[in-house]
Amino acid sequence: MRLVRAEEAERVPSTGAVRSVQEAEVTMPNALLRELWKPEYLERLARAYWRHITRATFGLIRIIYTDTGRAAVLVSRRLPLLLFHVPEYEVSADQGCVTWRIDRGLLVMRDGRDKGFLRIKVEREPEQGDQQQTELRVQLEVRNFYPWLRGGGRFARFGAWLYGQTQLRIHVLVCNAFLRSLARLELPRSRVGALAEEPADQSPAGEGNPAAAV
Repeated sequence: MRLVRAEEAERVPSTGAVRSVQEAEVTMPNALLRELWKPEYLERLARAYWRHITRATFGLIRIIYTDTGRAAVLVSRRLPLLLFHVPEYEVSADQGCVTWRIDRGLLVMRDGRDKGFLRIKVEREPEQGDQQQTELRVQLEVRNFYPWLRGGGRFARFGAWLYGQTQLRIHVLVCNAFLRSLARLELPRSRVGALAEEPADQSPAGEGNPAAAV
């Protein structure tokens, strides 16, 4: 495991959208990669990310699963930090991608609603001859995000600095920690199981309960 971008180097503008990207390279045995390169494991990777968010924040941020999307809430549903639409999955021979389009939330400016997205993308190199391992690139990206913390008007310049030193810095640290954790290949079963070969348990106590929280 090697982080390609260990920290956010892009300047936070005082107006317009904010972008943040973290990347890592993972070398994996070909036999294991063939076993994991399935739509189900892309969904499980997404689940692992949300579980990591909850663990990294000591349970303060919880992820609520519903039929209409996902919600990252601060302790209670009454404090929805970010609301996302239902995830969109794309899988091909050399790339897998899951995208959550941002709906709204306390962390999003009113003018920035329904504009940005969070995305996890995995790309693989083609297998070369008798080479026994393949390199993967895993990317976490937030694009077209309009942070409420930045504010506007005369406050925007200071707000951009404040956002960069607090919310963005925390986001980068958490995402890099998640990328490092992938070396352990802990990919829990998805709560929804939309791409699973075997459907997730849909009982109230099971992983597949769409109204459950992480």
